Amino acid sequence: MVFMINRRTALAGAAALAAAPAAAQDKKVIIGTWGGDYSRLLTKNISPLVKGWECVHAEEQADPRKAKMMAEKVLRRGTTDVQGLSANDMYDMDQQGLVEQLDYSKMPNAANLLPSMKYAYGIGHIYSGKVVLYNPEMMKAPTGFADTLDPKHGDKLGIIDIQRQYNMVAAALASGGSVSNFEPGKERLIACRKAGARIYPTNEAFAQALKTGEIACGIMWKARAVQWQNAGIKVETVAPKEGVPMYVSGFVMPKNAPSKEGGYAWLNAMMAPSAQENFAVDMGYNPTVTNAKVADDLQKRIGFTEDEKKRLVDLDYGYMGKNDVAFQDWWNKSFKA
Repeated sequence: MVFMINRRTALAGAAALAAAPAAAQDKKVIIGTWGGDYSRLLTKNISPLVKGWECVHAEEQADPRKAKMMAEKVLRRGTTDVQGLSANDMYDMDQQGLVEQLDYSKMPNAANLLPSMKYAYGIGHIYSGKVVLYNPEMMKAPTGFADTLDPKHGDKLGIIDIQRQYNMVAAALASGGSVSNFEPGKERLIACRKAGARIYPTNEAFAQALKTGEIACGIMWKARAVQWQNAGIKVETVAPKEGVPMYVSGFVMPKNAPSKEGGYAWLNAMMAPSAQENFAVDMGYNPTVTNAKVADDLQKRIGFTEDEKKRLVDLDYGYMGKNDVAFQDWWNKSFKA
């Protein structure tokens, strides 16, 4: 049988073939994320699972990315499909009307998501808890936040500047306050600062101080302590008796995401058990899906005992968001001055 093809049909077919590679190349999902190891591990553990999509990272710290989302609010199409943020920042972006209310039926892997990590406006990717870190060669194990944020340690206490909100939470819990009332902890922090507590600008600078013995203790996520142990730093952890504030890192989808289809594909891959298991190994954070399998020895290091789980405390994101400007002003002008 012979098929006759006229010139118009031939030209149309050629145009379609020429356009096909371009369309495939345009099938991108843009992920707003922190840089460094986190971005590298997103590429290693999640990107290969997002079939049919090219994963592109837009790397910046959280505050500039939040500001960009706010600036793009008036645009029909924004520049990112998903954004990696802390639970506190996810809440803030939702309150400002910037993020999509997620359709979980579009993400089969969400069937295994822990209920506490399933927000209407975002998904918890990994979680850990704020614990006490100490060098066992320099001091005995503290019992909690009050025993650590104590002027008696002088300049052997380290405080991380970018962990401002969480240090204020820890000080509040140590001083009779709560996740909804930071005021009681301010006096304790001031006393520690006057006694010589050292302030470090970043997590990495704090780790270096631990490594050299410049400091003996401080407050940090348990997951980071595991990373530092893996790097050979002498550090142990204690789940504070006053409570263990949770840290959740997750992802939201901007309302004006250029490719929501790609965003859903990426979020679904993020919840795949293999991706979650690899993040537990690579970063020391706990999975947020129930079907992820973590080796017993690793789970012991990154997780929490049944008794410690009872002390896990979620943060009051509304309180933190409402007061963040005032807290930052106090931190910079009163505590750091």
